[in-house]
Amino acid sequence: MSTAVKPKHIGRNISRIRELKGMKQEALAMAIGVTQQTVSNIEASENVDDEKLNQIAKALEVSVEAIKNFSEENVINYFNNIYDHGVFNTGNNSHNYCTFNPLDKVVELYERLVQAEKDKVEYLEKLLNGK
Repeated sequence: MSTAVKPKHIGRNISRIRELKGMKQEALAMAIGVTQQTVSNIEASENVDDEKLNQIAKALEVSVEAIKNFSEENVINYFNNIYDHGVFNTGNNSHNYCTFNPLDKVVELYERLVQAEKDKVEYLEKLLNGK
């Protein structure tokens, strides 16, 4: 039984990287000086010429090698490693998560402002009644 290695589909890799970066075909087309239809054709192509690939890599802010070697599995592993060993894990199982609800802080501030206004009104009423 032979397990032939499936050739990389460069166009599909370009498409996935573009999508992961939140870029539309139109934006990529403008960045490399072609039409949206041309970008669509490039993404449908298994191979892309080196000059165009360099332009696309620059526009996507990745290396040519990143496009050629892109795989969904590598992306998942990358993010798993960041979560497991990176900024989200300090090594002692303490996480840098927010320990309070920011909305609670807004409500608390609002309540203090309302109380300050009530105090001001009460003070002004005392001044008026004292005269």
